[in-house]
Amino acid sequence: MKSAKPYIEEHKDRFLNELIDLLKIPSISADSAYKKDVIATAETVKASLEKAGCDAVEICETPGYPIVYGEKIIDKKLPTILVYGHYDVQPPDPLDLWNSPPFEPVIKKTELHPEGAIFARGSCDDKGQMYMHVKALEYMTSTGQLPCNVKFMIEGEEEVGSKSLGWFVERNREKLANDVILISDTGMIAPDVPSITTGLRGLSYVEVEVTGPNRDLHSGLYGGAVANPINVLTKMIASLHDEDNHITIPGFYDAVEELSAEERAKMGEAPFSKEAYLKSIDIDDTYGEAGYTTNERNSIRPTLDVNGIWGGYIGEGAKTVIASKAFAKISMRLVPDQNWETITDLFVKHFESIAPAGVRVKVNPHHGGQAYVTPIDSLGYKAAEKAYEATFGKTPIPQRSGGSIPIVALFEKELKSKTILMGFGLDSDAIHSPNEHFGVWNYLKGIETIPQFYHYFTEMSK
Repeated sequence: MKSAKPYIEEHKDRFLNELIDLLKIPSISADSAYKKDVIATAETVKASLEKAGCDAVEICETPGYPIVYGEKIIDKKLPTILVYGHYDVQPPDPLDLWNSPPFEPVIKKTELHPEGAIFARGSCDDKGQMYMHVKALEYMTSTGQLPCNVKFMIEGEEEVGSKSLGWFVERNREKLANDVILISDTGMIAPDVPSITTGLRGLSYVEVEVTGPNRDLHSGLYGGAVANPINVLTKMIASLHDEDNHITIPGFYDAVEELSAEERAKMGEAPFSKEAYLKSIDIDDTYGEAGYTTNERNSIRPTLDVNGIWGGYIGEGAKTVIASKAFAKISMRLVPDQNWETITDLFVKHFESIAPAGVRVKVNPHHGGQAYVTPIDSLGYKAAEKAYEATFGKTPIPQRSGGSIPIVALFEKELKSKTILMGFGLDSDAIHSPNEHFGVWNYLKGIETIPQFYHYFTEMSK
C-alpha cells in the first residue's frame, strides 16, 4: 500500500478543522442535560462516515443513546474489519482547572507535542482517535486503496458503561459479522516508542451511601453521642486496604493470576522513567501495592479507588452539622479471570458487614465489565505489528493497559472475533481530567498507520 503521507499533508488543515468542529459538541452521556448534544454528535458522525465513503450509514436506536453503524462492502469474499469507537465524552468538571474552555478546542504546543496538541474534552478519548479511522477510510476510498470490507460501530454510552451496546450486539450479530475488530481507545508508550495494547483490566463501579440520623444535626448538641456518617464512611473506606495497600475484601484475590517471573521480566523491558513519570503528574513518589513495580501496579494488579466522596456542608464559611448522609463512588479495576459481577457481590457483602451500629449502609452497583487479553500470535496482532513497522520504522512493544473497555470481552463472546487495540494517545494526554489533549502528530500518525493495518491484515488472510 502506498504511504498516506502525501494525502494527509494535502488535507491536514481540513482533517484538523473537522475534528475541532466535532469536539465543540458537548456530548456528555452522563448528564441528561446534554441529551440533544449527544444526539447531534451521532448525526455528525453519520455524515462524516457518508462523506468518507461508506455505502450505507444509519443511526440505530437503542434503549439509550443511538449507535452509528456504517459499512463499505467491496467483496464479500474479502476479510471484514469492524471498527469500534465512541462519540460520547466524560463530564469536564472541575471547570476551573481548565486552562481553556473544554468545548472550545485550541491547538497549543507542549514539550511532548512540539507540533501542537488539541486541547478539548474528548480530543483523545475518544473523538480524536475514533475520527482517525474515519479519515483513514476517506484516504483509502478516495485513492482506490481499500483492500477489504469495513464496518463501523460508533456508540454514545461508553463513558457510562455501554449500557445499550450489549442489547444492540445481541440483536445484530449478522450485521456486525467480521474477521477482526479494530479499536483506537488506548495509548502508546511514547511518540518514538510505538506499542500495542494487549490487555485491558476489567471494572466494577459502585456507589455507597451511609445514613445516620434522620436529618442533619447540630454538632455541638449531638457530637460524640451519635454516629457521624462522614466519619464512619471514611473509616470504612480506609479499612479496604491494609498497610501494604493490599485490598482486604475476603475472596477479592481468589481468581487473580500471578504472572511468572519471566513474564514480569519481559514487561520490565518496556522503557520507563520513574523521574519523568513523577514529574508529569507533579508528585514526589509512587504509591501502591507492596512487591510490585509501578507498571505492574497499573496493569496486571487489581485496584480499588475512591472516585468521589461527599456529604455535609461544603459551602463557604462554617456550618457546624453532623450530616445525615455521606456518599462515595468507588471503582475496582480487575485483571483476567476476576469476574466483575462476583467482585461486585463480594464488595457489597463486605462493605455491609463492616458498618458499625448507628448507621445504615446501601451499595448501588453501577456498571462493570470483564478484563481482556489479546494473544500476540494472532493474525490481527501480527498485522498491527507490520503496520507500525511500516510507519514508525520500529517494532511495537506489546503492553498491558490499566484502563478498561468492558465491551471488548463482550465482542469476543457475542461476535467470536478478536480485538486489536491500536492506540495513539499518550499517558500525559490527561484523559478524564482537566486539559485533556491529543497531539496533532499523533492524530495524523494514526491516520497514516491504520490503512497499513488493512493492507497487512488482508494480505495475511490469503
